[in-house]
Amino acid sequence: MKIIIAGAGDMGTHLAKMLSGNGHDISVADVDPRALEEVGGLVDVETIEGDTTQFSVLKKAGVRKCDLFIAVRSVENDNILSAVMAKQLGARKAIARIDSSEYLEPNSKEIFIDMGIDYLFYPEHIAAREVINLLGHSSTTEYVDFAAGKLSLLAFKLELTSPLLGQKVVDMENMDEDVAYRTVAIVRNSQTIIPTSEHRYEDEDMVYIIARHNAASDIVELSGNSQVDIRDMMILGGSRIGVRIAKELQNRVNIKLVDYNAEKAVMLSKILDKALIINEDGRNTEAMLEENISGMDAFVAVTGRSETNILAAMLAKRMGVKKVIAEVENINYISLAESMGVNTIINKKLVTASNIFRFTMTTDVQAIKCLTGSQAEVLEFIVKPNSPATKTSIKELGLPEDAMIGGVVRGDRVFIAVDDTRINAYDRVVVFAMPDSITHVAEFFN
Repeated sequence: MKIIIAGAGDMGTHLAKMLSGNGHDISVADVDPRALEEVGGLVDVETIEGDTTQFSVLKKAGVRKCDLFIAVRSVENDNILSAVMAKQLGARKAIARIDSSEYLEPNSKEIFIDMGIDYLFYPEHIAAREVINLLGHSSTTEYVDFAAGKLSLLAFKLELTSPLLGQKVVDMENMDEDVAYRTVAIVRNSQTIIPTSEHRYEDEDMVYIIARHNAASDIVELSGNSQVDIRDMMILGGSRIGVRIAKELQNRVNIKLVDYNAEKAVMLSKILDKALIINEDGRNTEAMLEENISGMDAFVAVTGRSETNILAAMLAKRMGVKKVIAEVENINYISLAESMGVNTIINKKLVTASNIFRFTMTTDVQAIKCLTGSQAEVLEFIVKPNSPATKTSIKELGLPEDAMIGGVVRGDRVFIAVDDTRINAYDRVVVFAMPDSITHVAEFFN
């Protein structure tokens, strides 16, 4: 697939790194030669210096033969114009990053579709929805529904009280005749393991489980954690993510929003009429104690600075806050944050990548989730008639060793995948896979 990325910033660089590993022909265009030099040094891509709102630059990048045009420049209007121009010049699909939620309204989206833009994405909006979802499943570090909610992916860190410790993976899954869940991955010492029958659960393992939706709440108890009823919450940072979270939750939860900027605090007090806005530096321990951080059920750090968010989350954790979430934009810091006890992490690049990655797939992919705490991804496929997956049982399929089928949905019936499970045409199949095997895995369902 020929892919052009307009913008060599953090988002564009991450997308280039992620997509280049799947055999795509990628070009990155930007006005900043230093940014292009940096991305060119990290990944094997063609770089084009120039403004993608100019016809000459788009033509130089090969837009006429482009399968997917991704506009992720820092200016919203540049992204929209670039995407429209790219589509008019021959790009098969064009998607653009935006910074305004009003563009996501149904009427607005129709206008942009008429202009030729196939998809608009607002990273801060996506990240905020992710945080809200995690607050509703406070005992997990990641939670995703698939197949219209019939299957769920849960991730949690094993505590010393977990009944799973020391048990073989296969023994725990065979406890019930009607299998309710399957462990699809274990992250141990920053390494992702696709478990075999001989693997055992160990202390501080991050466990990824595919479960029937009605069994998800029971399975959480296996972690040794308990669900927290969130009534009082503190948000650090009046960023777009912070404001979006507060807007959606202020009628249900008592919210304190802390921001160091006095002018912004005044503005936020007008927007968020049911939240308490506090003008304070979240790095000030004494100030946070005065604002009763220890009495919060949840703490969310979304200042836009990874270092500040990590330190504040550590303080909240130390003060006994049960659910702590930190936005960590520097991907290199994620493992560090986890090692410091910050288990629930949000990264805009990863949540956005999940939304974009499906446009690169030739197979009918309904959903993709790029996981924060693991190198792996979870995909939901719709199985095509006569595809290899329909010819034999899962055991005989010959899937790559770094991939595992977690569950199958057939109409209203839900199956947790086992060796003898057979897959039919039009089934929805949820697969856990490492990035390098995704293209190969997709071929089984195509």
